[in-house]
Parts: sequence; C-alpha cells; structure tokens
Amino acid sequence: MSAETPAAAPGQFTRRRLQFRAWRGTRPFWAGLFVVFGGFLILYFPYAHLHLGHLTMTMGTPGGSSSLIIGVLLIVLGITLWFQQHVRVFAGVASILLALVSIPMSNIGGFIVGFLFSMIGGAMAIAWAPGKQQEPQPPATAVPGEDGAPEAALPHQGTEPASASNDLSGTSPANGANGRHSAG
Repeated sequence: MSAETPAAAPGQFTRRRLQFRAWRGTRPFWAGLFVVFGGFLILYFPYAHLHLGHLTMTMGTPGGSSSLIIGVLLIVLGITLWFQQHVRVFAGVASILLALVSIPMSNIGGFIVGFLFSMIGGAMAIAWAPGKQQEPQPPATAVPGEDGAPEAALPHQGTEPASASNDLSGTSPANGANGRHSAG
C-alpha cells in the first residue's frame, strides 16, 4: 500500500453511521435519551417481577397506574425531543415536572434512578440550543506586505492609539460596543 493508493469508498455501515451522527447533531438527542430512559425506569419497577434466588418480589402498589401514566408521558416527551426539537423548552420543563411528581406517586421516582435521569434529561433539553450553520469562508489571498510577509501577519497599523486597539474589554466606542459588555 502506498500513499497514492485511493481510499476505499465508505461502506453502507459507515455511511449510515455518519448520517445518524449528522442527524443527532441537529437535535437534543442525549436529552431525549435520558428522558426516555428515566421514563422507562419509572414505568418498569411497579410492573417488574424481581427474582432474588428462589424468591419472587412483585411491586403491586397503588402507584402502578400513576407510574404507567408518568412513564408513558416521559417516553413520549423524550421521543418528541428527538423529532420536534422546536418544542424542547416545553418538553424539558414538562419532563422536570413529571420527574418531580414521580417521587411521591410512583415508588420514589423509579427508586431515584428514573427520577435523576428524567431531571437531567429535562435540564439538558432546556439548555440545548441549535448550532449555527457555518458559512463557507472565502479563500484568504496572501498579498505580500513589507519584507515579503503577508498583510494578515503584520500588526494593526491604524490611526488609533495602541491602547485603543488593544482594548479587549468590549467597552470601547471604537469597536461599536457603545460602552456595553459583549458577554451575553
């Protein structure tokens, strides 16, 4: 194999993986996954038959119906986060509220684990913001300046004093900030 050997065309698995990765990057995927998993845990424990050796434990409590409702709603909210990302704030707040309600209503919120996953997923959904599309940058043309160095490598040689050009506080009227900080 040499440096001139062409790279093999990506297979279908690689192509699908890259498509999924691109799809996942445009929505709050991990928030939805956390909410779905938390909803599943809240839904699962009241209806599970846990086996410890020869002993079978059943969680037959009146919280079973509320666990069913809360768990299904959380799963629906998680799937909504994947496919309708513009309602992410509503889905995040609703999943946080349902997780809080699950503590007294359904076996301490799926034994705390389902509660934590739903809370973290709801917070991630609220905090997620869509990324900006990167604009293609025009190719930089290197115009040699003095001594053969490109213009971009030369320090700024404007008419302003050196202290104003080095003002990084964001409050200089020279940079159009109008005395306001640009953090936020």
